[in-house]
Amino acid sequence: MSNPMEQFVVKPIIPIKVGDIDISFTNSSLFMVLAVVLSTLIFAFCLRRRSIIPSVSQSIPESIYGFIASLIKENIGPEGLKYFYLIFTIFLFVAFGNVLGLFPYAFTFTSHLATVGGLSVIALLFNIGIGIKKKKLGWLRTFMPKGIPFALAPLIIPIEMISFLSKPFSLTVRLVANMTVGHIMLKIIAGFVVTLGFLGIVPLAFDACIIVFEIFIALLQAFIYTVLSCIYLGDALHSH
Repeated sequence: MSNPMEQFVVKPIIPIKVGDIDISFTNSSLFMVLAVVLSTLIFAFCLRRRSIIPSVSQSIPESIYGFIASLIKENIGPEGLKYFYLIFTIFLFVAFGNVLGLFPYAFTFTSHLATVGGLSVIALLFNIGIGIKKKKLGWLRTFMPKGIPFALAPLIIPIEMISFLSKPFSLTVRLVANMTVGHIMLKIIAGFVVTLGFLGIVPLAFDACIIVFEIFIALLQAFIYTVLSCIYLGDALHSH
């Protein structure tokens, strides 16, 4: 049985170095590009013949569009629709990254802290940007809730800042942990298919069931990540 952790190793495909900085095109980079290209091509194909009465293929992207729009309205409000393309892109990127990783020999870039962490930091920066744009320097009062005695400021402000800055960390860890554990389980069970010989049909059937479950988990985690991103943006828009 091969090492189940080997599937998460980032390997350079095209080595590129600028001085001491390594900016190689890796297997992670490849599948991120594939996620973007595939999502674009699928949407372009489904919408190639648009009509007032949508076909089955046209209704798929329109349903996703409507789903994300309703998600924004529920968690942010109508004013959140101005950030639709940000939320829409986050959902597709995470969903395609999760699902692509289920294919044999594919790389799950959403299982890496650096990738998902970068995406979470973008959401955090939008949160900060929205808050500053709306309240200017008054946004800093976010870290000092109303009704708290000024004497407690040295204690409360650091706690609030840590809580605020931990949001991208919690977003990242939740997604990375779910993707990593699921893929390790699939790899281990797949190893038993080979080692058990003719009895391998049992773990093979079990593995097939887990794959179906993992597809559901992949889409569910993309949904949860998107909802939490909406909530964090909503906090910036509606904070007092």
